[in-house]
Amino acid sequence: MHWIYLAAAIIFEIAGTVSMKWSYGFEKILPSVMMAVFYILAFGSLTLSIKAIPISTAYAIWSGTGTAAMAFIGFMFLQESLSPLKIAGILLVVAGVVLLNLSTQT
Repeated sequence: MHWIYLAAAIIFEIAGTVSMKWSYGFEKILPSVMMAVFYILAFGSLTLSIKAIPISTAYAIWSGTGTAAMAFIGFMFLQESLSPLKIAGILLVVAGVVLLNLSTQT
């Protein structure tokens, strides 16, 4: 169940970050409110996940996955660039998350 909470925290964090982009610096009310709600849900879910998952692992997976997902979403839907250097950085983040996850299981 704790891994489900972590997955929910990642999804809520991504939704909050997209809402942040759409809020245009708090100029638009609905995306601003959505951002706050999604981040509250993200931190709430993350808090529930760390009851059983070590904080170092949970936070690394949460932030790393969110970062990689936002780079992909930015490229696919928000007209952001994706250079070879960005791709290499994303792959390093993903590799770090995998290594942290593997180290927790041993």
